[in-house]
Amino acid sequence: MIELFTSETPNGRKIAIMLKEINYEYKIKYVSLGKGDQFKDDFIKISPFSKIPVIIDTENNETIFGSGAILIYLAEKSGKFYDKKYKIKIDQWLMAQMGLIGPLIGQYHHYHHFNSGKSDYSEKRYAEISEKIYMDLDKRLSESKYLACENYTIADIATWPWIARHEWHEFGLKNYKNLSSWYENIASRPAVIKAYDFMGKGQKIPKP
Repeated sequence: MIELFTSETPNGRKIAIMLKEINYEYKIKYVSLGKGDQFKDDFIKISPFSKIPVIIDTENNETIFGSGAILIYLAEKSGKFYDKKYKIKIDQWLMAQMGLIGPLIGQYHHYHHFNSGKSDYSEKRYAEISEKIYMDLDKRLSESKYLACENYTIADIATWPWIARHEWHEFGLKNYKNLSSWYENIASRPAVIKAYDFMGKGQKIPKP
């Protein structure tokens, strides 16, 4: 059994998607970020930076924090979506999501949606960076069906939930033909559809 401590964010959703894809039994432990659950002592014990997601693998008595580390752990445990033949490429695109795509688009969310008008410089800076990320991803996907290779991998699972917030970004996903096609392809996967609504609220995947 996997216990998943999570919330409805891109980083939280990626682990729900992975667990559905590998068909592992799991239990949701919802962490309300708005109520500050992430700062409670019990949660800090398993997540030293007060960040979701975290998993506890009760079978192996392992606790793992950090969405990238969790994806690698689950991929190696299940033997899925982490083909050793393409490991170096998968690692590169996974790390790109962890260190670049997620944090920088996250800053755009922070300034544009939650602190609009407080720093014109920051809003403009992160909007331009995020738009360039769209362009870079679109270029990559003109060369490859998926981010790391021709197969669906944890690099795609990590990145897709960030693009699922494309309505927030206001760049027009359909303006990026290859990125839009990749997005729709993944959005049609049964595991992704189920995991997107992991709280059972009837949430639908945004269309391009």
